[in-house]
Amino acid sequence: MTSRTAVILGCNGQDGSLISQSLIKKRYRVIGLSKNQNQKESNLQKLGIAKDIELIVGDITDLKCIKDLIYKYSPEEIYNLAGQTSVGVSFSQPILTIESIVKGTATILEACRQTSYTGRIFFAGSSEMFGETDKGANINHKQKPKSPYSIAKQTSFNLVKMYRDIFSIKCMTGVLFNHESPLRSDTFVTQKIIKRVREISETKRGKLRLGNINIKRDWGWAPEYIEAMQLITNASNIADHVICTGELNSLREFIIQVFSNFELEWEKHIEIDRNLFRSNEILKSYGNPKPLLQTLGWEAQVDFNTMIQKLL
Repeated sequence: MTSRTAVILGCNGQDGSLISQSLIKKRYRVIGLSKNQNQKESNLQKLGIAKDIELIVGDITDLKCIKDLIYKYSPEEIYNLAGQTSVGVSFSQPILTIESIVKGTATILEACRQTSYTGRIFFAGSSEMFGETDKGANINHKQKPKSPYSIAKQTSFNLVKMYRDIFSIKCMTGVLFNHESPLRSDTFVTQKIIKRVREISETKRGKLRLGNINIKRDWGWAPEYIEAMQLITNASNIADHVICTGELNSLREFIIQVFSNFELEWEKHIEIDRNLFRSNEILKSYGNPKPLLQTLGWEAQVDFNTMIQKLL
């Protein structure tokens, strides 16, 4: 039996490396694209799969590069998990963010159109495009993006829809709510907290500086979410979907659990820094998991508390 081939764009990020690992286990031939040539400290190394993936150094905004990948490997599946991923960074680097997400999406779609690509292409979307959610967001929830990152993700979402409708490209977006794993970089608040609390526990001193700890999010376990991505990609009906738990928890709850795990009193070590507050912060963001369960039979198994234990 010939194995299927998948191209992972952004193969070295959290999701890219996890989906690469999952596909390798399923006996796929995995071709990974990464901008980063130095793989010594990479997530692929951490997962022990660096030697099992065929790595190409390139950029998703390079049309020739993407077309060459399609021509050379004829993949059945392409996953775009590349691009700038931090909301915070998008305020200081809006041009880079918009270019990597919007231009990246347009380039990939155009490469597929120009090569008459007939496989499936999954794009990682973001719940950030919904902004504040008063109820669990489904795919048709009103969109109110509040950052350069979320505006870029909203545009990407609309481009994918347009290429699917007009050019019959088999593309779809999985709109992802927050999903964590130990492979996250510490520019993300969950890893920043765990790393700092560990340091405080070892030295018995120091403070953890944070902004608004009352924000509430829908947090899931990334290794589960990449399985949902594959289901969406290979579903008989090509459609966009929301990937979430539907559970709403505050950052304060996350902090309390992490500190108690190290037997520390969290109030003694937290410093609230008003400079870290965002004027347009999303206070509450959560999704509706029912549509994905009803259509493709997927639901998250790892709850908030279990996720924290796994991260620790």
